[in-house]
Amino acid sequence: MSAHWAALLPLPQPAGSSPIDAAALGAWALQFTPRVALREGAALAELAASARLFGGLERLHQRVQQGAADLGAHVAWAPTGLAALALARQGGARVPEGPLARQLDALPLHSLTAVGQHQATLERVGCRTLGQVRRLPRAALVRRFGATLLAALDQAYGLQPEAYDWITVPQTFEARLELMARVEHAPALLAGARRLLVQMAGWLAARRCGVRAFTLHWCHDALRPRDAGSGGALTVRTARPTQSVAHCMRLLSEHLARVVLDAPVGDIALHADEVEPCAEENHAWLPDALHQGAGAEQALERIQARLGPQAVCSPVLHADHRPEYMQHWHSALAGRPAPGGKASAERVPQSALAGAGLPQPPWLLDVPLRLRERQHRPYYQGPLQLLLGPDRVEGGWWHRSGQGADAQALNVQRDYWLARSPHAGLLWVFQQRLAGDETAWFLHGLYA
Repeated sequence: MSAHWAALLPLPQPAGSSPIDAAALGAWALQFTPRVALREGAALAELAASARLFGGLERLHQRVQQGAADLGAHVAWAPTGLAALALARQGGARVPEGPLARQLDALPLHSLTAVGQHQATLERVGCRTLGQVRRLPRAALVRRFGATLLAALDQAYGLQPEAYDWITVPQTFEARLELMARVEHAPALLAGARRLLVQMAGWLAARRCGVRAFTLHWCHDALRPRDAGSGGALTVRTARPTQSVAHCMRLLSEHLARVVLDAPVGDIALHADEVEPCAEENHAWLPDALHQGAGAEQALERIQARLGPQAVCSPVLHADHRPEYMQHWHSALAGRPAPGGKASAERVPQSALAGAGLPQPPWLLDVPLRLRERQHRPYYQGPLQLLLGPDRVEGGWWHRSGQGADAQALNVQRDYWLARSPHAGLLWVFQQRLAGDETAWFLHGLYA
């Protein structure tokens, strides 16, 4: 079993500093997974479904452990939530190796709350570890201590499923921190503010938002002068929504450098004032220079130089009723549309789209496929049922293929229908209507 449960337990803080609570840890962990629960003063997060999103369990472990260290919390990993909590209480920070039962058997009784409640009685019968309790007769355990103890053991060892009430992302963010020592200069507030900014970044990531304005509040020490007031506040605004802790730290540092405290500060608080949806980063296959400000044009130029000018093409729409001539591909950077028109996608009127009254198919055949007919009814993997139509498409008398005596007019006159085949699904078919030609049915497009 892989270690995909994380238990985040607040670490004891030095005197004069407040530890982070489990609720704040849970809200921060929601950036990695929606399956976060609070249990016995800790936050439990189930991360199996999020491993691929963050590049695998190993990278996800590193991100969680680094963030938890910044918040002053301890992380332990295990295949079950209760096992991770038990290992966290014993300082098991690394991903466990070997069978889960062997690791839990060596833990003391107080590692599991349901077992630690009966520690005095169990020690009198010679039980000092969870493994020794597990070797006792199950029926006797239930009669003496109740089903809760046995259920907790089975859930920790993965023999029974665990059930938790998952928490949700808070609608607002506000966090408070008691400083380890009284601060007399404003720039020194950055050390404590960073921990609050890490919490806010996790909350923003869970909500898929970025902060546009946040306020840092501070409270003066109780032994302050009378004219100093109770505290102060500083509001920082960003040019665009951001989740970056480093970005917020730089802005906050610039503002605090111009602040003079009227009295020593003992507590600080952070509040997210303005929050907006934040565009997710597009992990494209283009070179990293694209994300470093070099521009897409430079990246495309390098690709074209290596693979040829026709290797990178872009579609251009043309005002033509015939669907096979409505789009042409040309070199993305050459700026030379293919012959047949110069209209851009923005200039093509809706009325110029073939079959404007019918939904357009996502797949168009390069060459229309002629269909069989039985009793004047088209067939394609069974008889076709005509659902919508007809939509008449005419045009192309001005367009000729070739030159000289061999040139042929590409004029068309078609009635398009939305049809359904018993086996092929929805189809885009048309009936040829040119005068002098034999009327025939053709398949031109396929729907998803």
